[in-house]
Amino acid sequence: MKKIVLLLSALFSVASGQAGQKLSLKDVTGTAFRAQSMAAVEAMADGETYAQISADGRQIVNYSFKTGKQTGVLFDAQTVRGAKIDHVDGYIVSPDGRHLLIQTQTKPIYRRSFTAVYYIYNVANNKMEPLSDGGPQQSPVWSPDGNQVAFVRDNNIFLVKLLFNNAESQLTKDGRRNEIINGIPDWVNEEEFSHNSSLVFTADSKQVVWIRYDETMVPMHTLPLSDYTYKYPRPGEQNATVQVMSYDIKSHQTRTMQLPLDADGYVPRIKSTNDPTKVLVFTLNRHQDCLRIFTANPMSTVCQQIIEDKVDKYINEDVFNQAKVTDAHLLLTSQRDGYNHIYLYGLNGQLKRQVTQGNYDVTDVYGFDEATGDVYYASHANGPTDVRVFVTHANGKTDCLSQRGGTNSAVFSSNFKYFVNTQSSLNSAPRYTLCTNTNKELVVLIDNQALTRKYNSYDMGTKELFTFTTGEGITLNGWMVKPKNFDASKKHPVVMYQYGGPGSQQVKDAWDIGMNGQGAILEQYLAQQGYVVVCVDGRGTGGRGAEFEKCPYLRLGELEARDQVEAAIWLGQQTYVDKERIGIWGWSYGGWNTLMSMSEGRPVFHCGIAIAPPTCWRYYDTVYTERFMRTPKENAGGYDDICPIARVSKLNGALLLCHGLADDNVHFENTAEYVKALVDADKDFRQLVYPGKNHSIRGGNTRNHLFRQCIDFFNDNLK
Repeated sequence: MKKIVLLLSALFSVASGQAGQKLSLKDVTGTAFRAQSMAAVEAMADGETYAQISADGRQIVNYSFKTGKQTGVLFDAQTVRGAKIDHVDGYIVSPDGRHLLIQTQTKPIYRRSFTAVYYIYNVANNKMEPLSDGGPQQSPVWSPDGNQVAFVRDNNIFLVKLLFNNAESQLTKDGRRNEIINGIPDWVNEEEFSHNSSLVFTADSKQVVWIRYDETMVPMHTLPLSDYTYKYPRPGEQNATVQVMSYDIKSHQTRTMQLPLDADGYVPRIKSTNDPTKVLVFTLNRHQDCLRIFTANPMSTVCQQIIEDKVDKYINEDVFNQAKVTDAHLLLTSQRDGYNHIYLYGLNGQLKRQVTQGNYDVTDVYGFDEATGDVYYASHANGPTDVRVFVTHANGKTDCLSQRGGTNSAVFSSNFKYFVNTQSSLNSAPRYTLCTNTNKELVVLIDNQALTRKYNSYDMGTKELFTFTTGEGITLNGWMVKPKNFDASKKHPVVMYQYGGPGSQQVKDAWDIGMNGQGAILEQYLAQQGYVVVCVDGRGTGGRGAEFEKCPYLRLGELEARDQVEAAIWLGQQTYVDKERIGIWGWSYGGWNTLMSMSEGRPVFHCGIAIAPPTCWRYYDTVYTERFMRTPKENAGGYDDICPIARVSKLNGALLLCHGLADDNVHFENTAEYVKALVDADKDFRQLVYPGKNHSIRGGNTRNHLFRQCIDFFNDNLK
């Protein structure tokens, strides 16, 4: 009888909308609502299987693309012979599949770079040996024949030959910290061209080709309360000078490619081809509006231009990650017709065809099937908040391979017959399925139903997408989280979250939205306290074509701030919003946008929080800033007149500034200089400084502390 009474009580509570639990801040900042995912999925060469690291990090397991069932264990830390390790951080399969590089003891350097201790694992005899005894390594690369590994240590390149008992030799000797770097990018190239390796083999495994960075003349930066120094070029300053080099493994001869590069130009990527006499070299001019691709002959050093792409304003950095080299072709994206589309070239540079076309952006490129002529990719073809997986056939016919809307991504088998599809939406947690290239779903691998049940057992509010038109006639997209049992007749305080950086996108039909992801979990926490939480993507953001993305060119922050103000005005006109209690916050560019919006001139924000904000683009790096602003010499007004420091007298509302002292990306100097301006303008503010924390301000209890201060600040000013 007691169980029946309890059950009826629970059912009544659910029906009355009062059954859910309340979130704690540690629920938000911890892993309680982290979705189950698939770690380090790698398609194997056989076209039928894929590998991934086991949940406990002790194994690398093979699975069937057709059934999702385990077909074998590639590596097991408990049974391996030879060297022993506790945990697999990552792995790299040799081209012939006979060996693995096992990554352990990973230590991050910057956003993408890290050192690790690697081991060579022989699949056939289950034996593992250290890649090198000389210390941790960076960015190892297999030779195409699977018999050699090149890696970087202390800015120099080393080579290990498996057929010679793992004999190790040093290919370069000029590498020196803060001077010469071989085979890995310097800070600014890593951060702004999104890569951590500048090293390849030629197709015959006889040559190593790399980018050499000379950063001797780049200005030095020292992090506060630290003796850590590194090279950080600011707008208009000297970048590292770059050369493309080759090393002949047999003759031990080092050569410099005759690359016709501007003295201040960039080499964002090199890629090998199946022709040992051709390595593709991607170059940009300093203005970043002209991409040139060369074939470099590592033996003769002759470089021949095969492709040139000039676009209005700037080349989007995504082109380098989206470029795919096949046996006989190159897939390249370009915004030349106003939207990001795929173009198919021969390796001689001849344009074969434009693969995609229409008023939408391609978001990712998965590959080209040489046998069929099919191209696989993801795009916004169904609207800017929706991403789906597509195939465009050689005859131009396009098929959608995503069975559900929202946000989709794929990992394809090596023969493109199968793919692992990851799908989520605003109200559905990530779902991993095995699918065929004929749009058939084979197996559900992960559905995150346990997370969904847990999520729904709490007092979660409603999440919805919306659009509105600003006073300037601009249609903008947004999402909104409303409290559970929302009463539209009551006036609610509003917290606006945004980012707003060029080409970014926060408003999408996806689970992982909001300041802390996990189903907008931080926004749900705020909603439980009575807030309506809103995010609006203003002009300059991605998914809507080049014109919308690039309109802030040379005047970063002006239109973005105007659109956030317009969003606040529109919200204030809704019956359920108290226009006197609207706050705004953001991180990094979102911090910049917060400060710009609060000082736009129209006093619509009662308070705001800027976390790790740039405050003047003169303090940021060359590559990112000049892409959108050119140099201070060319655009002094854009730098000096359109920034939070210049607008400080117009700042309206209570302000909280947060910054990590060890931020290698947006230096603390940004906040320090803004604080000086606030004091001079007699503006009140609060400030939080986190010693030893970088741009992400995390580690230990840091996020819990940071978000508690932020939420208390909103409560003090908006409740």
